[in-house]
Amino acid sequence: MLKDIDSLINIINTLKSYTWDKLIHSLTRDRGEVNIGLSNFDRLRYEIRPGDVLLVEGRTRISSIIKTVTQCCWTHSAIYVGRLHDIENPAIRAHIKRFYNGDPEEQLIIEAMIGEGTLVDNLRKYRGENLRICRPKGITHQDAQKVINYAIKRLGSDYDVRQILDLLRFLFPYSILPRRWRSSLFQHHAGATTKTVCSTMMAEAFASVHFPILPVLQYDEDHNLKLYRRNTKLITPSDFDYSPYFDVIKYPIFDFDELSVYKQLPWNSEGVMYNDADKIQVIDGSGNANILKAIRSDITGTTN
Repeated sequence: MLKDIDSLINIINTLKSYTWDKLIHSLTRDRGEVNIGLSNFDRLRYEIRPGDVLLVEGRTRISSIIKTVTQCCWTHSAIYVGRLHDIENPAIRAHIKRFYNGDPEEQLIIEAMIGEGTLVDNLRKYRGENLRICRPKGITHQDAQKVINYAIKRLGSDYDVRQILDLLRFLFPYSILPRRWRSSLFQHHAGATTKTVCSTMMAEAFASVHFPILPVLQYDEDHNLKLYRRNTKLITPSDFDYSPYFDVIKYPIFDFDELSVYKQLPWNSEGVMYNDADKIQVIDGSGNANILKAIRSDITGTTN
């Protein structure tokens, strides 16, 4: 009898595991949408700093859910921690090495991934994606390191899929849902701190140093302004974009700053040579002679 019960339990657990794996695969499967690569990844990876938040426009099914709920294209977020030698605390550096054994010169991010939990990965995985940097405005170097340390300590935590389902339930009129289906987003559950999602984990990291994202502002009876932390479970990737306390930094594939005036000067690569301060030789006799004389006149203050 006991063997039959154990066998039945094993079958049920196997079916649950199979169904759960199928659900995760369905949610994380790339929908095959073509990404035109709006971001200049090489420029971004050169400019990004430890403590910056990286926003990603995802292309999976779960990304579509988040886009619908938040009404924003940014569906995933990660925190940039730099290279291994950028992590100043030796104990924290040793901790991250337990989860990453790659090249120490690679640029690393911490992110929470559905079906995988909180992990460390290489920044280059997002080459070709539409990206944006959100930089905490005015944060001190010490606090930036504390934010990074907090994220690293969460490595290995499970991904809170229930929270995604809670967000999805906000799409439906609250009153028509059965009570057991209503969102438990604001309820406390034992062990809830062992699970997280990408933006919630980072919101908690910044909250650990009292750096605001989208705080609730209220005046007390004496008209003194007070800030209250917003429930970190309500923070979504788009909130880092909206926050007035983060600078939004974009590196588009076509950067107008690179089309500066000096790039449009009438250089003649074949005919013009500048020999010395008093002599300009024009070989091809083109109209460039007048232009060069004008430039020389501006420099020397002469008209000859």
